[in-house]
Amino acid sequence: MRKTLIALMFAAALPTVAMAMPEGGPQHGGWHHRGDAPFAQLDLSRDQRQQIGKLMGEQMKNRHDITERYMAKLPAAEQKAMKDELKASHDKTQADIRALLKPDQQKKFDELQKERAARKAEWQEFQAWKAEKGTKAQ
Repeated sequence: MRKTLIALMFAAALPTVAMAMPEGGPQHGGWHHRGDAPFAQLDLSRDQRQQIGKLMGEQMKNRHDITERYMAKLPAAEQKAMKDELKASHDKTQADIRALLKPDQQKKFDELQKERAARKAEWQEFQAWKAEKGTKAQ
């Protein structure tokens, strides 16, 4: 059980790592501009980079889905404890990242965080609407 929780926490923490990634991550073709990035030494074509970015995005979604599936099997108290721990870990990482930035970068970082929070709230609202619509249709 402990190994499962550790694996779930690791998988759930991946979005935090993705947030630390430069704005032009694999989906936006940003990695090919950085020499230390994955696949940088493979001399990939634009099409290959796009396909790899798509595959990596699918992998991240699959990991999230797997995490959610296993998390649903945990008792409610453990689910809440895990979510709280993940949020605390995420918040700490965000604070640590922000502390590394210059004042102008911090301002932009804060703006990006607000935009992300607004998109997340909008998405949750949409999911609630979708679920409500689905129950009315049945």
